[in-house]
Amino acid sequence: MKAKSANANQEMSFWEHLEDLRGTLVRSVAGILVFSVAAFLNRNVIFDQVILAPKDSDFITNVLLCKLGKLLSLQSLCIDDLSLQIINIQMSGQFMIHLYASMAVGFVMASPYIVYQFWKFIVPALKPEERKYSRRAVFVISFLFIAGVLFSYFVIVPLTINFLGTYQVSEFVENRISLQSYISTVISVTLGVGIVFELPVVIYFLARVGLVNSSFLRKNRKYMLIIILIIAAIITPPDVFSQILVSIPLLALYELSIYIAKRVNPE
Repeated sequence: MKAKSANANQEMSFWEHLEDLRGTLVRSVAGILVFSVAAFLNRNVIFDQVILAPKDSDFITNVLLCKLGKLLSLQSLCIDDLSLQIINIQMSGQFMIHLYASMAVGFVMASPYIVYQFWKFIVPALKPEERKYSRRAVFVISFLFIAGVLFSYFVIVPLTINFLGTYQVSEFVENRISLQSYISTVISVTLGVGIVFELPVVIYFLARVGLVNSSFLRKNRKYMLIIILIIAAIITPPDVFSQILVSIPLLALYELSIYIAKRVNPE
């Protein structure tokens, strides 16, 4: 691939590309480390007020869902007393989880900066008209990821904790959740949904190279609907309202992807 430097009208060599990529990676990692250190130093805020908050009945989402559950006579939405016991069973468990959670928070907070760094890396290879529109990509990619993280944190995570934390195969088996299991679930679900929200961006690039089009997406809409409903059924309590609550944004993203594919490749 031939590209031009942003500062000089000269083609960059292979080694210059590697050096530029190395700088991009170093700056991205540095950004993550800065926010991770900030998260590490604010342990009480990150854990007590953010990561562990969704397990409490007074968490804003749980309060709103409880009110809505009473209004719709759906008791499964109401978390009056989620007595979730979180324990640590390893000597270095809390310290390692502290590091892991801080890195995850640092990555989320630094994500717009990371996207911007990679945009700066690829923009010299774009045509002038492509550069003009590519600036929007930084905002769109960052916005979709953060929107997915927030939706997951405020909607999917509380529903998941409520369901999995209270689920019992027998009344003789008591739930005592390990700290590692709880943190891994919260972070994996949150980051996973954040990545899923990038679906319109993925479809845009696939449509640009001709791998998908709007007709293909419309034709497979029913299969995607089934997949989304299955995912929603797995991560939510066993009631239709919770499944719909989770499914609507995912279906909206898929419909947006169809629109984007149609705009990229008009049929």
